[in-house]
Amino acid sequence: MKIKFGILGYGFMGHIHADMIRELEGAEVTAICDNDPDKLKDALTGIKQYDNMDSLFADENVNTVLISVSNHVHKEAVIKAAKAGKHILCEKPAAMSVKEYDEMLAVVKECGVKFTVHQQRRWDKDFRISKEVYDKKMVGDMYTVQAKLYGFNGNMHDWHVYPEFGGGMLYDWGVHLIDQMLWMVDSKIKTVYADMRNVINQNVDDYFKIILRFENNVTAEIELGTYFLTNKDKWFEKHWFIGGNKGSMFVDGFEPEGQIVRTSKLLENVPGKTTMTAAGPTRSFGPPPEGRIVVEELPKVEAEHKMFFDNFIKAMNGEEEFIVMPEEVRRVLCLMEAVRESAKTCRTVDFE
Repeated sequence: MKIKFGILGYGFMGHIHADMIRELEGAEVTAICDNDPDKLKDALTGIKQYDNMDSLFADENVNTVLISVSNHVHKEAVIKAAKAGKHILCEKPAAMSVKEYDEMLAVVKECGVKFTVHQQRRWDKDFRISKEVYDKKMVGDMYTVQAKLYGFNGNMHDWHVYPEFGGGMLYDWGVHLIDQMLWMVDSKIKTVYADMRNVINQNVDDYFKIILRFENNVTAEIELGTYFLTNKDKWFEKHWFIGGNKGSMFVDGFEPEGQIVRTSKLLENVPGKTTMTAAGPTRSFGPPPEGRIVVEELPKVEAEHKMFFDNFIKAMNGEEEFIVMPEEVRRVLCLMEAVRESAKTCRTVDFE
């Protein structure tokens, strides 16, 4: 089956989607919709244009709707698309709450249409490298996994500044970072602790730290800040760190740089003699002897965002399952609600 996309919302992400779909075999954009005529000005000729979702959903030449409107419209759009018999690819977050999501999914199932969510950052190369290290236990029994994203610009933009529209960083990048972590660490979550701040944005969150304790004894830390200032050349930083009993792994950047680091020999005891360092005298944290630290290259992975759509097309044609499953999407939304509860109460929240 050829997938004939109708794109609802032709802003920044709508344009990104249209460009991506043009590179795919087995899919095309046949219609676009936006209630802002300025956003439609650069649309390709030959593609139908609509200014309301009802007209788009009535188009018989559209069999799949790609929803890329602001978050608070997702529920209405998904339900209307499902009732119109359209298959659905929805931008993240799928819904503003678990309750909304359950209502949406009930209609999707009732109408018998296919549904998944655009969690394309499962194909970020830095994440895939980290997941490879985790899955193959390349640093032994792991105790900590950390994902951190920092920027300097600080301010939200467009509708992201309005909480009623689903603005703020937890709904934005937070969904991706949480989805990556839960897809990597295959274990139930025991507890959630979180801190969320409005550092320079008055109405929406622009900083959060999330600490997850898993049943497999891994502690995961997710931190994002939009106002982390530095005089380095890199103004936008992404970091992964995995610590195990046979080494550590770090990955920096979306074009990943990093290493697996080990010791050639574990210390059998703390040296009897102190070492003078810049921080003062120490025995436990002195410099390692020559040859004690051993580094290895990171594993090679193949990953690009196009692979999300490759899976989507195959799943639509019954050749494989959607990689982003509805129950996984729901678990992320449940965790986001626990994060908000913990941040509000300053208490740890039991989970699963």
